[in-house]
Amino acid sequence: MTAPDPVRAGKALGGAAAAILLLEGIAVLFVPRGIAQSGPGLTGFRLTVLLVLAALLIVACGVQRRPQGLVIGTVLQVPLVLTGLLGPAMWLVGGLFALIWLYLLQVRKDLLGSPFGPPPSGPPPTAPTAG
Repeated sequence: MTAPDPVRAGKALGGAAAAILLLEGIAVLFVPRGIAQSGPGLTGFRLTVLLVLAALLIVACGVQRRPQGLVIGTVLQVPLVLTGLLGPAMWLVGGLFALIWLYLLQVRKDLLGSPFGPPPSGPPPTAPTAG
């Protein structure tokens, strides 16, 4: 199945990707509260890692209009899942976000023919008319 208007579908899917990354960034900002009460607590290194990851996710949200935006978002899914090393609940949260991201890439592949790269340009194909 392909989208009738690939340019419009590409923009819509880019917006969905940006929204997912923004939600991931916000979720990472809640992690310090949880790890401060467990294990060795909230160290300076852990806080720095989490704040940098949250900032990267939010910045990646803004670059989804660029061709490399989806690649950047996909790469950031790995450190998001690895935040489970800091707080056990993040294995679940990071894993769910990664599954949502993979689903978005699959929908993009189904609609546009490729999970990465710009959507095909040009007018949508029209059906021939009998005349």
